[in-house]
Amino acid sequence: MIDKLKSEALKLLKLLIETQSFSGEEEGTALLIENWFKQNTIPFQRENNNIWAVNKHFDKSKPSILLNSHHDTVKPNKSYNKNPLKADVIDGKLFGLGSNDAGGSLVSLMATFTYFYPKKDLKYNLIILASAEEENSGPKGIRSVLPKLPKIDFAIVGEPTLMQLAVAEKGLLVLDCYAHGSSGHAAHGTGENAIYKAMEAINWFKDYHFPKVSNTLGEIKMTVTQIDAGKQHNVVPAICHFVVDIRITDVYSLAEVLKIIKENVDVDVKERSLRNNSSAIDLEHPIVKSGLKLGRETYGSPTMSDQTALTCPSLKLGPGESLRSHTADEFIYVKEVEEGIICKPTAMI
Repeated sequence: MIDKLKSEALKLLKLLIETQSFSGEEEGTALLIENWFKQNTIPFQRENNNIWAVNKHFDKSKPSILLNSHHDTVKPNKSYNKNPLKADVIDGKLFGLGSNDAGGSLVSLMATFTYFYPKKDLKYNLIILASAEEENSGPKGIRSVLPKLPKIDFAIVGEPTLMQLAVAEKGLLVLDCYAHGSSGHAAHGTGENAIYKAMEAINWFKDYHFPKVSNTLGEIKMTVTQIDAGKQHNVVPAICHFVVDIRITDVYSLAEVLKIIKENVDVDVKERSLRNNSSAIDLEHPIVKSGLKLGRETYGSPTMSDQTALTCPSLKLGPGESLRSHTADEFIYVKEVEEGIICKPTAMI
């Protein structure tokens, strides 16, 4: 059965790659996932483009493990040399948009769930969720369906981790900052230049180091990523807007970080969301110990995933490499997908 699952999962991954599924536009890939469950005679539920199922002998008295990954993608960047919506295998690499992030993880978890679906006397219930709108943290993604799922005791979130255990994940805080001055004529030097006020705050974001450092995630990282000011070359701008991307560790809450920032910069600071929290799992958790026995390593992940929506213990685990995500000519090794199916999730559960 494992060999058949490997073959069918790779076929599904190729179909997913060749079906456009930008965040909020996942109708086509949702149908492909539905077809997988239908072909394997697995009842499922769907809301918007989120699809989930539970194992055949689901028992409410047992703890439940969520297997989750997403089927939406970012839009391809302009540096692609290959057709991003064409699944090509060259020298053992499967190229295509979403192959690595996170199609390989998704089909591996779907195959793993399918393997366990009919089995009796499992120690745990299994819930599989193929979620939508992960890349844009959209309103019709995982948060919209979590209340409809059975109680979750633990989760494996499928993301490219080279099959290592991402035991912590940085959260995200995005800030819109506004420096206010007053307009004037550039030739006369009148007015108060908002760009100069913004520069003072930007230098603070560049140089500041938060006192507490996470054992698994290191330091908080703040990066100014966008700036906008002025409409004419000869007018001193009265307002300067800039955006800051902040990756939060598990030793600070988003509210704590926001408070420190507001106390230190002389600009208006408006947060976009306070819900993309960091996460960490106890290294003594049974799933971590199980992974270590299998020769896996632990690390802290700098990237964000649907894990931010979960309140239960969880870790990220999946085939592929995070550094390939969102890059031109994205790919995953075929052998990585096969390992994700037949080796680690199966053994760890």
